[in-house]
Amino acid sequence: MSIATNLLAIQATIPKGVRLVAVSKTKPNEAIMEAYQVGQRVFGENRPQELRDKQADLPKDIEWHFIGHLQTNKVKYIAPFVSLIHGVESLKLLQEIDKEARKSQRVIPCLLEFHIAEEETKYGLNLQEAREILTGDGFQKLEHISICGVMGMATYTQDEAQIRKEFKNLKLIFETLKKEFFNEAPAFCELSMGMSGDYLIAIQEGSTLVRIGSSIFGSR
Repeated sequence: MSIATNLLAIQATIPKGVRLVAVSKTKPNEAIMEAYQVGQRVFGENRPQELRDKQADLPKDIEWHFIGHLQTNKVKYIAPFVSLIHGVESLKLLQEIDKEARKSQRVIPCLLEFHIAEEETKYGLNLQEAREILTGDGFQKLEHISICGVMGMATYTQDEAQIRKEFKNLKLIFETLKKEFFNEAPAFCELSMGMSGDYLIAIQEGSTLVRIGSSIFGSR
């Protein structure tokens, strides 16, 4: 199956109001262009230098999302152009994004990452930690970031009931933060959850952004 065939088949399963992030990390520019040629415009990468190089070489109407764990010393590579940073889990990282966004005279949209899985390896905040960030003086001073929603990854398991429970939990976190901090902020509208193996469950539970790589581009 070609990338284009895979992509069109997945697009057919995604309802209006949900956006597909084609996860192109480690894939060559030719593979990205094959997806681009059948209309895909949102791509996700997890290596800042690789993303910087791809952005320089590929069409300028591509919307680049950073989806991996972002180290503070790498923010500078993507700050001039990145459309959305999916996984922010500390005030320190928000401050660095704010600093680099100021240099580029732009506001960078970010999602707060939450730990919803039962695996220890995943990054992310809990609700109390998020509240501490959002009510703290440090956060109030940030003028070049926009918190647009939340992101999380479910446990890697075949147990659909567990996956669904974790996605429900993230939706509840989203709704709680919306009510407590972002009621007057229309930009706070994104719920990034769901990958190749579980994106249909994620959509049923309210996802607005699904991140799909291997089902489009093949295994890494």
